[in-house]
Amino acid sequence: MTPTTPAAPAPADLDDRHAWLEDVEGAAPLDWVRDRNAEAVAALTTPRFEDLRAGTLEVLDSTEKIPAVVQRGDHLYNFWTDAEHPRGLWRRTTWESYRTAEPEWEVLLDVDALGAEEGVSWVWHGSRVLRPSFDRALVHLSRGGADADVTRELDLTTGTWVEDGFSREESKGGMAWADTTGDVVFVYTDVGEGSMTASGYPRTVRRWRRGTPLADAPEIFAGRDTDLSVGAGHDFTPGFERDVVVRSIAFYESETYLLGPDGALELLDVPRSSEPGVQRDWLTVELRDDWEVGGHRYPAGSLLAARLSDFLAGSRDLEVLYTPTPTTSLAGDTWTRHHLVLNILDDVTNRLEVLTPPDSGTGPWRRRPLDLAGTAAPALATVAVGAVDADTEDALWLTTTGFVTPTTLSRLDLDADGATLAVEPLKSMPAFFDATGLDVEQHFATSDDGTRVPYFQVSREPVGDAPRPTLLTGYGGFEISRLPGYSGGVGRAWLERGGVYVVANIRGGGEYGPAWHQAALRENRHRAYEDFAAVARDLLARGVTDSAHLGAQGGSNGGLLMGNMITTYPELFGAVVCQVPLLDMKRYSHLLAGASWMAEYGDPDDPEQWEFIRTFSAYHLFDPAAPCPPVLFTTSTRDDRVHPGHARKMAAKMLEAGKDVTYYENVEGGHGGAATNAQAAFMQALAFEFLWQRLAG
Repeated sequence: MTPTTPAAPAPADLDDRHAWLEDVEGAAPLDWVRDRNAEAVAALTTPRFEDLRAGTLEVLDSTEKIPAVVQRGDHLYNFWTDAEHPRGLWRRTTWESYRTAEPEWEVLLDVDALGAEEGVSWVWHGSRVLRPSFDRALVHLSRGGADADVTRELDLTTGTWVEDGFSREESKGGMAWADTTGDVVFVYTDVGEGSMTASGYPRTVRRWRRGTPLADAPEIFAGRDTDLSVGAGHDFTPGFERDVVVRSIAFYESETYLLGPDGALELLDVPRSSEPGVQRDWLTVELRDDWEVGGHRYPAGSLLAARLSDFLAGSRDLEVLYTPTPTTSLAGDTWTRHHLVLNILDDVTNRLEVLTPPDSGTGPWRRRPLDLAGTAAPALATVAVGAVDADTEDALWLTTTGFVTPTTLSRLDLDADGATLAVEPLKSMPAFFDATGLDVEQHFATSDDGTRVPYFQVSREPVGDAPRPTLLTGYGGFEISRLPGYSGGVGRAWLERGGVYVVANIRGGGEYGPAWHQAALRENRHRAYEDFAAVARDLLARGVTDSAHLGAQGGSNGGLLMGNMITTYPELFGAVVCQVPLLDMKRYSHLLAGASWMAEYGDPDDPEQWEFIRTFSAYHLFDPAAPCPPVLFTTSTRDDRVHPGHARKMAAKMLEAGKDVTYYENVEGGHGGAATNAQAAFMQALAFEFLWQRLAG
């Protein structure tokens, strides 16, 4: 979910007897949290828990992980955590060194050392390196993993903070370089009354020149209080430099402007629900809804292209680069210097195409499949590509990963025609668990309205001989797809110990494009929950497991999914893990970032919309007299995106009714639930120990 900041604390619901738990840092709520945490630790920290925790931490801290890098100039940059550096190192190396088994790294920032020096539990939030000099960086840091962060300017030649350099105080927002000199930035942050939207995002963008007060920086754009957010950035492509301002009106509605040297704003006249992209002199438009323009009707999910200069001059002659089918959707696209590579999902399996625009004038784009022959791309796996440097070369990072196949990273170079010129294996993750005998299958369940719902199953053959402990996970929201991926933690804690692991591709996600997502929005939210229940029933019908041995797990929007499994489909599950969840859908839009998600769920303050929202508000659906499976709730005190009050109040209500509820709240971690590998390993071990206790004894 997108991070935001509350404009002001929301008044509590006076009819809610558990509303006092919404006071995040209040003494009484924190006493309640400490008591619940102690109970959870006493119940779950068994010898098996310690094995689970240690095994997971060994994976997370492994020095054999692939150091993921981005190229900036002559260097490859990486952020790294391990046992000795739990908060992490920001570092860089060269191509020559990266190609070796043991690259030599130049450390630019030691986050652990910085935190110790300043007495702050800093968590890395990313960086922006200045082009084309690559001698400065804007570094973003968060206290304890919250979404709110600070920005500081780092000198990459000395590894020291720039004296009197650019600095942004703690807020949700950001800062970006605004030109090649490094003396101007765009800043969108909390600068006082009226500068933040009702959803908590920055409402204004300022152009800030070095050596001047932020308060004096001219405002170049202001959105409305009812908007989601605004932001800005600079395109550094040589010969095509431009400033771009984005106004996010709602979660799936935005406007993109080109900012001229005179401060004039030129709107890209595309649908607000679409996602435009600009690369050199090309404009691409990915559609979420049908678009009728220039005498043509283009279906939702399509990708269109036009020369930007022609489009701005009024032409609506659009080239169709991709059109969805009932089984395919566009998972993503990436430009290289001369080509556009499409990543297409076909029944949740990737295939790649290379498109080459005409050199000049008009004409059709050339296309060909991306040749992956000779690469380690297993079936039912995820294949992802990203440009190494779209300004200078036709090279791609190629990543492959599967449930039982360790992740590999290669460099793939394209020739002038878009054909694969060379594939250079670079790094591979070690096998963190024994996958002998493990099979990956794709199945389809039938939902209540007849929709085919795909899911992946990882298990040892043969299934059906006896019910096995089975963990079913899902998300079903915000157009996010759940794809195969290698997890040493899941492998060690679940698969290696005999568990079956299942990932459901339910509606609300992006597996089949915008239509798959929109089918579960607002008044149709129940479709996502029906899909998940259909997958559960299919597992039971196929004899993989039974309800006593079937567990479910989900977080954030997936936590709301879990809440609806607890309250609406309790007979299907033997245990549920509900992480950083939304649950009180009457209050969600008044708690932290909640107002920004009304495009997904609806507005509970509108009586007509509350009538359908109440049908999936787990906090209100809970019936103290009805049976429900054992539940583990986890959240974070420092989660400033989804309010910890959701989990606190639901746990309190269920405990009051005498249900089997375990609750643990990490003091750090933000919406991710953990700020370090050690915390992540602890939280994951709690969940798996709970599942093993309830599903296998």
